[in-house]
Amino acid sequence: MFADQYKDPFEERLAAALHETGGGFDTNRTALAARGAARGRRKRFVRRTAVAGSTASVVLACVGGALVLRPGGTATEAVPSSLTASAKPKPSATAAHTTDEQMIETLKSLLPKGDFSEERGQGTEPTHKLKVPAPSAALVFDDGAGAAAIGVTVGRVQPGGTTARQAAQCPDRVYIPYDACKTSRLADGSVVTVLQGYEYPDRRADTKLWSAELVTPTGQHITVSEWNAAAEKGKPVTRTDPPLNPAALTRLAAAKEWRTVANALPAPLPEPELPGSDLHARTNLLALLPKGLKVTDKSSDDGDYAYVVVDDGKGKSMVQVNVQPDMLDSAGDLFGSNSETLPDGTRVAVKQGPGDRGHQVMWTVDTMRADGKRVVISAFNAGTQIEPATRETPALTIAQMRKMALDARWWSVS
Repeated sequence: MFADQYKDPFEERLAAALHETGGGFDTNRTALAARGAARGRRKRFVRRTAVAGSTASVVLACVGGALVLRPGGTATEAVPSSLTASAKPKPSATAAHTTDEQMIETLKSLLPKGDFSEERGQGTEPTHKLKVPAPSAALVFDDGAGAAAIGVTVGRVQPGGTTARQAAQCPDRVYIPYDACKTSRLADGSVVTVLQGYEYPDRRADTKLWSAELVTPTGQHITVSEWNAAAEKGKPVTRTDPPLNPAALTRLAAAKEWRTVANALPAPLPEPELPGSDLHARTNLLALLPKGLKVTDKSSDDGDYAYVVVDDGKGKSMVQVNVQPDMLDSAGDLFGSNSETLPDGTRVAVKQGPGDRGHQVMWTVDTMRADGKRVVISAFNAGTQIEPATRETPALTIAQMRKMALDARWWSVS
């Protein structure tokens, strides 16, 4: 996350997009945003709200409700095929069309016995807003132990594509705290990731968010989310945990009924190659760190965004970099009167202030070459962006960050 001048309302726009594609319900917003936190953060860095008419920082593939989100990883583990079995008779949904009511009734039929309320659904029939809606269902379920919100969305993704691969990964704990996360492979080759986390990363409330995200070998994409409250936000916690344990979440996501719904959706559009894959941000960041710093953690990929957590003996400090090859059109908005222009035309802006959540210090050095190539480095006085400060200032000085950001290594041909 970045300070005010670097913000983009990622969560708000993601909620709005999912609300629209889900036919008026956004129960899966937090799960998908959590799983895609670092990808979303990287995308929102590309265009900031200070840029009028900026491009969307989150790529929402509305066909099937697929979201191109999420880094991280975990080992896979086989799951018994019995987890995909279902005991109840369910309402039929043809491959040609599924109604709003069928989506709701299918979800209800796949849940244990209990009381249902606040039922909402979106079928596969085109709407006036979207030619291809994202089929979804949501309701409040009470099995006698407390009311809980539960929702499901159904989509299609490119088999073997970026979204499919990311669905088989757990989020990065540096950004998203959680109690448990496991990726498993079912007997039919489907991959499901079950995440047991929280609605609020900073834990300001005890609302738990558990989810299961499943992708089949043919690209059917199902996401189930549940809370230990009657709503994801604004309602008190009613129970210690959400009602479905990881095995039950897996069974619900793997139910064949959702695959029938997915088959009614158009084939997903080809996924464009992600920009910045050849920029090696992590490799360069590690190479340019000042001596005397111990690296305690680092990001898993090596594209246009990376982070490391370092310790100089005085506490952990997170350092992150974003590398963008073509930002000349935004130079006037990003670099104001307080910025510096070097003899070669490179512009440099420095900001020192609070982090997004106000309880941290964030220092940022933003640089852009005359040809629009941009490198931004930020450092924090904590090991993550979701925990209280662990030291007074970041482990790197502004001078050190400036030297790193201006290094020619970022644009050297490997």
